[in-house]
Amino acid sequence: MDNIETQTVKKVMWHVIPYLFIIYFVAFLDRSSITYASIGGMDENLGLTATTYGFISGFFFVGYFLFGIPGNMILEKIGARKWMGFILIFWGAVTVITGFVNSIPVLITLRFLLGVAEAGLFPGMTLYITYWIQTKDRALAIAAFMIAPPLANCIGAPVSTWIITQVHNVIGLDGWRWLFIIVGLPAVLLGLFTFMYLSDKPKNAKWLSNEEKNWLIDQLQSDYKKIEENKVVSAPFKEAFANKKIWKMTSINFFYCIGLYGITFWLPKMVQSLSNSFTTMQIGLISAIPYLLGTIALIINGRHSDKTGERIYHTAFGAILGGLGFIGSALTFNIPVLSITMICLAAIGIYAYSGPYWAITTAVDPRIAAVGLGIVNAVGNFGGFFGPYAIGWLNDATESITIAMYFLAAVLILTGLIVISLRGKTTKNKPVMHHQSNSGRNL
Repeated sequence: MDNIETQTVKKVMWHVIPYLFIIYFVAFLDRSSITYASIGGMDENLGLTATTYGFISGFFFVGYFLFGIPGNMILEKIGARKWMGFILIFWGAVTVITGFVNSIPVLITLRFLLGVAEAGLFPGMTLYITYWIQTKDRALAIAAFMIAPPLANCIGAPVSTWIITQVHNVIGLDGWRWLFIIVGLPAVLLGLFTFMYLSDKPKNAKWLSNEEKNWLIDQLQSDYKKIEENKVVSAPFKEAFANKKIWKMTSINFFYCIGLYGITFWLPKMVQSLSNSFTTMQIGLISAIPYLLGTIALIINGRHSDKTGERIYHTAFGAILGGLGFIGSALTFNIPVLSITMICLAAIGIYAYSGPYWAITTAVDPRIAAVGLGIVNAVGNFGGFFGPYAIGWLNDATESITIAMYFLAAVLILTGLIVISLRGKTTKNKPVMHHQSNSGRNL
């Protein structure tokens, strides 16, 4: 029995998880491609100011917010495999079409549609995992997705700038247009492949033997039965909406998302502003470094939080370190090497925050967890719209990116202080990856 269990779990993990990771990775490449298009000539071609760019990049989250719940309803109706395949093709097509955009209103519309499509991705993946993986193994499975956003940004930075510089003017299209076309196509192809590669349920899996299928189906049915037996009766929506801790957690997520998406959509421009001598390719290579360090910090801080069972200070440390990093970068703005080092410190803090924070959310009253965490995630993600827009406005108003850095520092430090105010109210020893936001989630 141990042999069939080990063999089956290993097969499922290797067949399902890497593929879902690739899908999530591609999603963040498409989401952040506008960042590199901006420094590659899009702003000049379309006449975008910093404020307009910030508004458009963050407008993604308007569609994301409005269609999160309807997307989940469709997902439940048609199934995760078909839904994921469809939205991959949809958002890939939207990204490709963005390469041919010629006006600001059309760009705003396409950005909105990208948010509409990606709103259903993470719920689809988490639902799909429940079809294949037992409860006791799901934290590890979801943990694999959390490194996709920073890794996508890390790899995407040099790749995107290479496309912009090396594929420029091929058949008369600017490099920034080729960027959208090239990063959008993998999503379309993955969508088509998803229908063939993924199986809806274990009973349909041709890559499992009959013995493995029967064992897995029995284990999952037993798992579902235990969940039903221990199911907590949900409290009314009104109770969740009136819960003070829910709104405190929501404010934490809102301010954090300002910092997270501030760096996601503005990092290349921050690097670009440090020196007129940086080439586009150099900007891409330099921008990759903070994301790489952030990925490492995410893993180390999450593991240390698990080992010690402490969540509050591990979370607050990340947010405050992110804020101090931005202050340091602004203060050393005239010394590019030091300023970039401080940006790296900010990225380390921002990504280190993620795991322990979502572990804190597991301490929410289980009766209001479903509605409560929906509020935390949905309202909190509006920080992803507000942050990039505010940075653009500050940049235009002051003609300097440094004031925007101080703004990011302030909201991240405020995030850390609110987290510290939770001390004594959160239980220990919760699994770091039990819940996750789409911000990288928010994730």
